[in-house]
Amino acid sequence: MAIEPFLFSNEEIAKISNRVELEHLLFERMVHLTPVYDRIRYETDLELLQIELLKMQNWITQQGMRVAVLFEGRDAAGKGGAIRRFMRYLNPRAAKAVALGKPSDIEKGHWYFRRHVKELPNRGEMVFFDRSWYNRAVVEPVMGFCTPEEYERFLQQVPEFEHMLYEDGVKIIKFWFDISKEEQEKRFLARMTNPLKQWKISPVDLASREKWDDYTRHIREMFIKTHTEFSPWIIINTDSKMEARLESIRYLLSRFNYPGKEQAQTILSPDPNVVHRFYRSMYI
Repeated sequence: MAIEPFLFSNEEIAKISNRVELEHLLFERMVHLTPVYDRIRYETDLELLQIELLKMQNWITQQGMRVAVLFEGRDAAGKGGAIRRFMRYLNPRAAKAVALGKPSDIEKGHWYFRRHVKELPNRGEMVFFDRSWYNRAVVEPVMGFCTPEEYERFLQQVPEFEHMLYEDGVKIIKFWFDISKEEQEKRFLARMTNPLKQWKISPVDLASREKWDDYTRHIREMFIKTHTEFSPWIIINTDSKMEARLESIRYLLSRFNYPGKEQAQTILSPDPNVVHRFYRSMYI
């Protein structure tokens, strides 16, 4: 039997003066409030974490530090959405997002890392890479956009390249956003049916649905060859976008001892069930 939709009368709505009264009325009508509470908790935690990000950014700017945060992951894993939450309240003079397109014919003739080097942070700056030089570790070899020789050369050069950056004082944080095959399929379908998100679907995305196993093999090889103590891979393993955003922010905050950190009004330690280094990952 179909359940009739409930309605509040104007008199009932007029009597509501605070959140507690609203919750009480919803409870009386047997409305399932867990999703509402989850969303409220997420928005509250996110805002508190964004306050901490701003405090951290101010300290990074004062110290003249250079911080590069790389967001890699499966297609539709939520990298872009996470970056937007990281950057929402940061000072744009000292933070930027970088999302490079495919290299031009001229750039293809250069050293592979050259166009990425130009985007690295200046003193006092944070740069968030929406994909990075690691395109050559997974997407390019799987899709045939580079030669086997270029792929092998890249894997040999990455640890040396990142060690040079490390020695020069650049702080590198490498995130890998991981989702299940079922969740990726669900997000692809949502993009296809939403006219506001259809621009996110590319031929590479569509092809990746059929190449899940090839991607998995190259991801594992990338972790093995490029995970180092000075530049480790940090895996964010969850099918929840909200959880991935909160826990990745927490991890970044946990890496720096900025002034005022002890006054934070929310948890700053990432959940070890969601955030872990490569050696604890499912790819071993």
